Amino acid sequence: VQLQASGGGLVQAGGSLRLSCAASGRPFRDYCMVWFRQAPGKEREFAAAIIRNGVVTSYADSVKGRFTISRDNDKSTVYLQMDSLKPEDTAVYYCAAAHIRHGSLWSRDDVDSWGEGTLVTVSS
Repeated sequence: VQLQASGGGLVQAGGSLRLSCAASGRPFRDYCMVWFRQAPGKEREFAAAIIRNGVVTSYADSVKGRFTISRDNDKSTVYLQMDSLKPEDTAVYYCAAAHIRHGSLWSRDDVDSWGEGTLVTVSS
């Protein structure tokens, strides 16, 4: 599956952004969708995930209560609504497709396909 993320940009602390990731090439419904992020000088980390039918979501503690992941299977698109943004949310955000989670947390090893990242910059 091919993934194309969009929606990044510059926002002030406390503001909001909505990221989108459009999928093509294979049935979108076959995949769990995951957002990772990578801050400057840091490793790529899990942010949020949503299972195939959209019923179950999971979040990293650092974004829980502020970010909301959702998907529209008819549009083959996953979204990440980011509210109450903080400077520490500054990162390149990557969407990813995965069939299964092998451990207790989503990791890069679970990913079948990566999208290109979209940069989110939160100014203080």
